[in-house]
Amino acid sequence: MKSIFLLIAYNFTFTIFSQFQVGHTTITFNDPARTGGFGSGGGAGRQIQTEIYYPAITAGDNVALVAGQFPVITFGHGFAMSWDAYSNIWQRYAAKGYILAFPRTEGGLIPSPSHGDFGTDLRQVAEKMLALNSNVSSIFNGKVAQKALIMGHSMGGGATMLAAANNANIVGIVGLAPAETDPAATLAAPNITVPALIFSGTADGVTPAAEHHTPIYNGLASSCKNFVNITGGGHCYYAQTNFNCDFGESTSSPNISIDRAQQQLLTYTILDPWLDYILNDNCEAYTSFQTALNSTTGTTGVTTCPSVAAVSITANGAVLTASTTGVSYQWYYNNAPINNATSQSFTATQDGNYTVKVTYQYGCITSAPYAYSNGGVGIDENIISFKLFPNPVSNVLTVSNLSGKIATYTLLDLSGRPILIFESQDATISMDLSKFSSGNYFVNIEGFTGKKTYRIVKD
Repeated sequence: MKSIFLLIAYNFTFTIFSQFQVGHTTITFNDPARTGGFGSGGGAGRQIQTEIYYPAITAGDNVALVAGQFPVITFGHGFAMSWDAYSNIWQRYAAKGYILAFPRTEGGLIPSPSHGDFGTDLRQVAEKMLALNSNVSSIFNGKVAQKALIMGHSMGGGATMLAAANNANIVGIVGLAPAETDPAATLAAPNITVPALIFSGTADGVTPAAEHHTPIYNGLASSCKNFVNITGGGHCYYAQTNFNCDFGESTSSPNISIDRAQQQLLTYTILDPWLDYILNDNCEAYTSFQTALNSTTGTTGVTTCPSVAAVSITANGAVLTASTTGVSYQWYYNNAPINNATSQSFTATQDGNYTVKVTYQYGCITSAPYAYSNGGVGIDENIISFKLFPNPVSNVLTVSNLSGKIATYTLLDLSGRPILIFESQDATISMDLSKFSSGNYFVNIEGFTGKKTYRIVKD
């Protein structure tokens, strides 16, 4: 059930958000305070030629962007690799509505690349891309949302840490098998407080996790940081085939057990909702990310981020109250938002179904409907028909839904933390619990016909 659900969610997300053509342009930025770099035409100082991909009205070079404003992802390439090894990244995410900028500096073998300069390049390109929003001569004029994130692979992942340290102009970072650098990414990590997402392949022999990814992750000062282990994953598979990277991996990583396409799919399944939350302020995507982090077959996840608490509605006559305290609230009547109904409590004025969306520091969740009628007879008082078996359960819990209505199923641990959330209208649901530890859990079922919490035991 778990893998099928995630595959359906993945395909649905790809269909919904891959509606844009991909445009491309090249801009050489300039830093007058430094020398070197790559490219020409940016002026005196360091040249930072950058390949930029973006959502466009038609595919091609220097074509117009589609209507709207789009956040920026600046991407750092790996050692002895170039931007064109990451066509999978720009093709996917430009089509989803992001602007991706790939600096081409520090791409050679001899002389050895300067990690410090590359980190500064990533930082400056992110800042300069944001500034293009107010450049009337640029195709990006009025098109750049003022949100930027830095992402990098291998050397570029380590340089991402150098770029993000004490950087108030970005909202998050992503490291794909980030490598230790000189100056040290591990020493820069404690100066990073923005949300972070680190990916690591368990079969990566190029940058073993114990020497690279894990120390960087442990050093991050972010209050919300996440570490993803891809079982059997390698170092180079985040990118397309690249001779230099693949040759190094062939001599150091004999235990890779998945292929490139599988590793990229696992990465996207977790990365997609995280980017949607961080860069698009889609608070619902945070719950999707948590579900993917905890339940994607072939990965294990570690997080310091708080979970989204389940929300229900209690009633005192006509006064409806959200069960948990959040940062903000929005009440709905028959699925339509109610103007100025933004407090934890709301007084119902007419019969119908009421819901409330509670937004927390991280993420949000909408309650099940509360059917208010003539003073507050709600769905809490109705009888609902669900059967769960077997209980105790070893691997697969079956839920029989006799209501004929769509319901939200939430698996919670004993502390009340949601660890699996999905919706279904099927008469029979199979919940794969094989990945979870033995012990006691709760299954909360909420729908138009009512809500109820069941206690189950996992063998």
